[in-house]
Amino acid sequence: MTQQSPNGNERPLLEVKDLKKYFRVGRENLKAVDGISLEINKGETFGLVGESGCGKSTAGRTLVRLYEPSGGEVLLEGKNVHEARGDEGKVLNRKMQMIFQDPQASLNPRMIVSDIIAEGLDIHHLTSSKKERLDRVHELLDTVGMNKEHANRYPHEFSGGQRQRIGIARALAVDPEFIVCDEPVSALDVSIQAQVINLMRRLQEEKGLTYLFISHDLSVVKYISDRIGVMYLGVMVEMASSEELYSNPLHPYSQALLSAVPVPDPDIEQERERIVLEGDVPSPVNPPSGCRFRTRCPYATEACAHEDPVWREVKPDHWVAACHCI
Repeated sequence: MTQQSPNGNERPLLEVKDLKKYFRVGRENLKAVDGISLEINKGETFGLVGESGCGKSTAGRTLVRLYEPSGGEVLLEGKNVHEARGDEGKVLNRKMQMIFQDPQASLNPRMIVSDIIAEGLDIHHLTSSKKERLDRVHELLDTVGMNKEHANRYPHEFSGGQRQRIGIARALAVDPEFIVCDEPVSALDVSIQAQVINLMRRLQEEKGLTYLFISHDLSVVKYISDRIGVMYLGVMVEMASSEELYSNPLHPYSQALLSAVPVPDPDIEQERERIVLEGDVPSPVNPPSGCRFRTRCPYATEACAHEDPVWREVKPDHWVAACHCI
């Protein structure tokens, strides 16, 4: 299954080709990610959405080598991330960083903030003295809107939003090119979410960063993303620009997801039809044959159990796992 994205004349920064990640559960494989492909261009934010358990976080962790893939490949600037060893592997690791969902769980409670932020600096030998190290930490704290006095405190002394800023500073410390943002604001209050999202957008503009933004909050994804991919049960079902996907979702699953996003205009909101999916998400250990969405799809027929959807470009840069109902 080949999935394309617009990339002009330049090679995409990141290329994901038929990526798979299975976990052994007893004698069977849990197919968390089962063959997704995508391209992300330099300076772009690619949103990845879907219900909990669809495999989006596993995909993000596999991209940055927190998991080894079960199949497929990930290329950063044309180099295979999971095959790189030695100095080349270290360089690629430095170029790819991650911001985690839970800012409390992702920060070591026994380390002060300066050591948390400087860990990457130490591993990659990016500073030559204690003063240079501390100056860099202070600079990073200032970049994310915090004070240098915070450097000697512990994570538990901060609010959730401040902890997430520390996590962002840690990711920025090694000057990465690509950052996986795994639901970075889902654990924060709504008012704090906007502050962190705006910070991330500003940093992207200033530093030319490229994001994979993983979330189940479709309103946030629409605000920050250039293009969006929709995942269901380990596979990609639709991919398009943010504006195109929200105005013209083609896959029944995408339509159901987007129907739940509130519209600020009360007249439009009152006329909209909410699509409620019946049943539970099937187990990724034993996904349905044919179309994986057929057990919950309002348009499913007998043929859906036997025919795999064909990934095709139905409009320029709008890809969908097309079945007979599309």
